[in-house]
Amino acid sequence: MAPAASTSLPAANKPFLRRNITSTTVDSDTSAVVSPIDSPRPSASSTSLSSLASEDAQPQKKYGKLVDTYGNEFEVPNFTIKDIRDAIPKHCYERSAVRSLSYVARDLIYLGTTFYIWNKFVTPEYIPSQALRVVLWGVYTFLQGLFGTGIWVLAHECGHQAFSPSTKLNNFVGWVLHSALLVPYFSWQFSHSKHHKATGNMERDMVFLPRTREQHATRIGRFVHELSELTEETPIFTFLHLLGQQLIGWWNYLLTNVTGHNNHERQREGRGKGKRNGWFGGVNHFDPRSPIFENRDALYILLSDLGLAITITALVYLGKTFGWSNMFVWYFLPYLWVNHWLVAITYLQHTDPSLPHYTEEEWNFVRGAAATIDREFGFIGRHLLHGIIETHVLHHYVSTIPFYNADEATEAIKPIMGRHYRSDTREGPVGFIKAMWKSARWCQWVEPTEGAEGPAKGVLFFRNHNGLGTRPAKMKPVA
Repeated sequence: MAPAASTSLPAANKPFLRRNITSTTVDSDTSAVVSPIDSPRPSASSTSLSSLASEDAQPQKKYGKLVDTYGNEFEVPNFTIKDIRDAIPKHCYERSAVRSLSYVARDLIYLGTTFYIWNKFVTPEYIPSQALRVVLWGVYTFLQGLFGTGIWVLAHECGHQAFSPSTKLNNFVGWVLHSALLVPYFSWQFSHSKHHKATGNMERDMVFLPRTREQHATRIGRFVHELSELTEETPIFTFLHLLGQQLIGWWNYLLTNVTGHNNHERQREGRGKGKRNGWFGGVNHFDPRSPIFENRDALYILLSDLGLAITITALVYLGKTFGWSNMFVWYFLPYLWVNHWLVAITYLQHTDPSLPHYTEEEWNFVRGAAATIDREFGFIGRHLLHGIIETHVLHHYVSTIPFYNADEATEAIKPIMGRHYRSDTREGPVGFIKAMWKSARWCQWVEPTEGAEGPAKGVLFFRNHNGLGTRPAKMKPVA
């Protein structure tokens, strides 16, 4: 590939990326006592702190000029996990079962109160207008979807052992809450832990792993060298892609491991032999034999399935008792909202024109955790969704810090991360929604910076054929 000048965006089109490049003196009385990996249970495949430290201690390689999708020059992070841990005040690690349970109670009260008010007062007796009742019940499904997402986030806290100091309490509460939302608690906990251990790793990440240039070309039936020459995708195509992602993306992930890695043949116990992502490929979150898991996980997977069976049984009973049309409005439409928010949040935490991905050779934990971005969703994000949108970068470094301490811990690590801290907060909630469209248009596949050599080939950035940002590398056809 011949080197070519990168395309820089005009200043007006560049994102509002908050990059804290100031330095502060860190109190010597701070320390970290929790592993950043936060695996549900230790395993031979877990990355240890000692190995992370040795990776971080390696001399910095020469990468040359790396250019992200916006046209900004990118530098590979050079701080260590110890720097991060030492910057966080001790009290940020403290977890309170009472405080966490109070948030569960609060969210359940929100759900119950909303259910009571709508069923009591949004009726023909009080509101004769059918059109107005339809609108108000639409508001009901939206609100219950937000409250349900808050419950989902608290169960997510349980999965990371950030809910309380008690593993048994965490897993019990998480299993109950996630099962009620048709989430296989332990199954997702295990796969999500592997995502945290390999964030941004092109061979091992489990969540919203982007396609390579070669994979994208194959998917659309083109040659690799043609991608830089293709015409723009129509907005309706982008819209339909997002619609499908938001409606069925969560269950597609659970059932087929879509957006997760497809290197299951490497599963150390041989469970991945002949298995692949996709329908009937043997890779899902419900089968104890799936290569996502290890042999010892089988009973936990079955326990997750039992939780779903109990919930489904309850839903069938309620549907037969109160009518399926009622259940559709009471539970299933809010459930779709929950899934929408879950997919949107996760997608935008890991997909942005400023974020890199790494090959196995160039990846380490610190780099992967920095390949995430904080966003802003105002009152809804901080109060109803427990800050999962606003403090995700910190969450990837130390996942056992409870959400109510995450803002303070985030501020503590910003001086350490410096320009490597990514935050797109422009326009708050409106900007969050707009970012879905932007990411879908800008982030279609990843490839090295044009002209990259040596280690630089292992640092990949999003590119697209919509003419947005840095152009894809021009490649000559293979003879």
